Amino acid sequence: MAKIMTMELFRLDGCTAFVSGAAGHLGRPMTRALCEAGAHVIVNGRDDSRLKDFESELKREGFSAERAAFDMADVDRVRAFFAARDRLDVLVNNAISMTPKAFAALEPADFAQTYASAVTAAFEASRAALPALRKAVRTTGDASIVNIASMYAHVSPDKRIYAKPEQASPFHYGPAKAALVQLTRHLAAEFGPEQIRVNALMPGPFPRPQVSTDDPAFAERLAGRTMLGRLGLAGEIAGPLLFLASRASSYVTGASVAVDGGWTQW
Repeated sequence: MAKIMTMELFRLDGCTAFVSGAAGHLGRPMTRALCEAGAHVIVNGRDDSRLKDFESELKREGFSAERAAFDMADVDRVRAFFAARDRLDVLVNNAISMTPKAFAALEPADFAQTYASAVTAAFEASRAALPALRKAVRTTGDASIVNIASMYAHVSPDKRIYAKPEQASPFHYGPAKAALVQLTRHLAAEFGPEQIRVNALMPGPFPRPQVSTDDPAFAERLAGRTMLGRLGLAGEIAGPLLFLASRASSYVTGASVAVDGGWTQW
């Protein structure tokens, strides 16, 4: 057997990856990481115009990409799409649909929407993609599903940080992300015998750049809650995602990897 150099373990040449919510704040750097590793990346989202711009941007830079515009909560579309794929090496379940609301304004439908888009959608995509993931295993010996959860799947929001009600993490967000982490464990147990790995990333404070500009005091409070004393930059999600997507993590499954500057470890 030819010796594999360590850095080659992170390469995804000849592989196909699918990223939901690909044009979003964290979706973009995760997509770029997969592209830079050599994968052909299918970018998914509900806004075809936005996806088209991102697809064109990636292609101009020499990457291999295609877009697939549909709602991940549309079970029929999800099943039809993945049934048509011959092989899929990496599935990144990143999409979530949620309307932020204050505690008193929340309705059961808000929880249902968030759960359906984050948890049910991840389950349906993973199940529908199973034949294509199996083909990847037969071809390369490896396939990976990465579910994007949150530090608020593990801990509750500190209300002392969120001085304004509109800044607080909504009540229907953390519980859905916690369910996604448990789904990750269940899928890992189900798919493990077939050498399909399933893991979760739990991002911490990765606010958009304008947060620091619009409310520097809030940004400072967020940063102070981390062990590193700073906010995460969107690009810092790329390395952990690539690790879990590639053969570099070939013996890692069922894990939840915190990318939160130490927030959840105090």
